Amino acid sequence: MSPVRNDTATTGTAPAAPAPAAPALADWRQWRADRAEALTAPWGPLSVTGTHWLDDYPDGLLPDIPGRWRAAGERVSLTRGAGLLVRGRPYAGEALLAADTGPAARAQVAHRRRRLAVLEREGAWAVRVHDPDAPARRAFPGLEVSPWEARWSVEGRFVPYEAARTVRVPNADGRERGLALAGELRFSVDGLAYALHAGVRPDGGLTAVFADATSGVDSHRFRFLSTPAPAPDGAVPVDFNRVVLPPCALSPHFLCPFPPPGNTLALAVAAGERRLARAGGEEPGRS
Repeated sequence: MSPVRNDTATTGTAPAAPAPAAPALADWRQWRADRAEALTAPWGPLSVTGTHWLDDYPDGLLPDIPGRWRAAGERVSLTRGAGLLVRGRPYAGEALLAADTGPAARAQVAHRRRRLAVLEREGAWAVRVHDPDAPARRAFPGLEVSPWEARWSVEGRFVPYEAARTVRVPNADGRERGLALAGELRFSVDGLAYALHAGVRPDGGLTAVFADATSGVDSHRFRFLSTPAPAPDGAVPVDFNRVVLPPCALSPHFLCPFPPPGNTLALAVAAGERRLARAGGEEPGRS
């Protein structure tokens, strides 16, 4: 696989940052390097070659996957298949599998170099295949990434709802699912106030699925913004330099919720990851 290109901010083509911004820029450069490594990891998002919903296979036989996979209440029943390992060991008879919650490299089931991750969404079960030899991983062109700019790193405030809510939104696989939201992430850019509906991650940080004036023009149709956990008074840093593409921009086999109502900004967010690099050109900001 060809090496992943760094961002323009790391190659010296971006304007020099003022001295007070230097630590933030250095931290962002390290974050970008870590992000590039995660994207191209053997079982990272580029390795996904399929997501198979068990309801679509009543006989339990999934395409090009050994064994017989069936939903069994709050578990998946897997009967023996040639070459399968469960939790690192061969098994006989039946294995009952809960949903995988960690990285794909630690999925419960392996088949040769592949990892077979068990998913559950709203009571429906699926198996996602991660293959280090996936064509998308081998042909990855890199990403278009905007250079770091101090103006896109602002102070925000998280205002929780009186009660958390779930809204139904389309997903990238064509199905509609619930998206849990916990409050509004409020911030200002260039003196103008904005807000995004955000959910809370298990680590206490926030995630907002959003679109903006660049979406579908010179960035993907929507992107993800994450923040650390807010302080007790709701204060939280909002850094659009760390906006990332949704996994479904990298592989068509991810689900990815679309932005909920109210999360399309009347603002051109020319920051963060924008889209896959286009073939045949030296785009600035590739990563």
